[in-house]
Amino acid sequence: MKSFEYHRAGSVADALDHSGTIIAGGTNLLDLMKHEVMTPDALIDISRLGLDEVEPDGDGLRIGAMVRNSDLAAHPQVRRDYPVLSRALLAGASGQLRNMASTGGNMLQRTRCPYFYDTRTACNKREPGSGCRAIGGVTRNHAIFGTSAHCIATHPSDMAVALRALDAEVEIDGPEPRRVPIGAFYRLPGDTPHIETDLRPGEMITAVILPPPLGGEHRYRKLRDRASYAFALVSVAGVVKVEDGRIASAAFAYGGVAHMPWRDPAVEAALEGKAPSPALFEEAADILVAKAQGQGGNDFKIPMLRRALIATLADMTQTEIPA
Repeated sequence: MKSFEYHRAGSVADALDHSGTIIAGGTNLLDLMKHEVMTPDALIDISRLGLDEVEPDGDGLRIGAMVRNSDLAAHPQVRRDYPVLSRALLAGASGQLRNMASTGGNMLQRTRCPYFYDTRTACNKREPGSGCRAIGGVTRNHAIFGTSAHCIATHPSDMAVALRALDAEVEIDGPEPRRVPIGAFYRLPGDTPHIETDLRPGEMITAVILPPPLGGEHRYRKLRDRASYAFALVSVAGVVKVEDGRIASAAFAYGGVAHMPWRDPAVEAALEGKAPSPALFEEAADILVAKAQGQGGNDFKIPMLRRALIATLADMTQTEIPA
């Protein structure tokens, strides 16, 4: 591991005044430093800034950037009003990791693409302009939406998928404090896959803002290679409200399939106002995968995602799907 300077910030302003890479729980960053995928000259420790509260924000919730994943998953109001978030967090990692991982750090974790981690191979995300060895390589875990000729990696977070379905906002401090909808916070790779979010130099995440509770049924379905502690091949986070026998509102986000938590408004528009039925779910799933593009080794993700959405909708609406 390369030598680095360390500064323990005494305040948000102090953290922003120092140049370096922010470290919170370190569950991802330290691995990257050990592999020398990331080699920061300085680390700015924000773990003692008091950003560890879950508190009201109007009728919603404000989740501090240093709230641990385990604490957030167990928070009574999160479990009651935003169970899709609690379920996504519990699906995301081992208990030991959840005890250290932070809300802000979870959102900013880097891709688990093996070519990104292997410094002997070309990776535009790790070294801009070097190429993408994943294209034409082993692509089992790679994206089927939003890819480019420069990157086909996926975002690994489970929590961020649930936050996308909930229409959360990201609170950012810096020269001009601001809130950014989570859908605008993440970026597709385009020709700059190393720029993964809307964070600008001199900024940091201080909180995530949840809107007022949506009600309805919440689900998080995660399909993976083993029963626990594995990144998603495909995941579905959903919030559906049924009134008078029809779907009054639907919000879905998808993980393991894109460079960011994926969402397709056309799927939700196809569902809203209609009575739940197997035919409707098939139609919505067809809309979802219509623009999917496999890379060979991950072609199986397309029918897997389709089936995952249908099964999730059936579960949420108590609709029987014919065998």
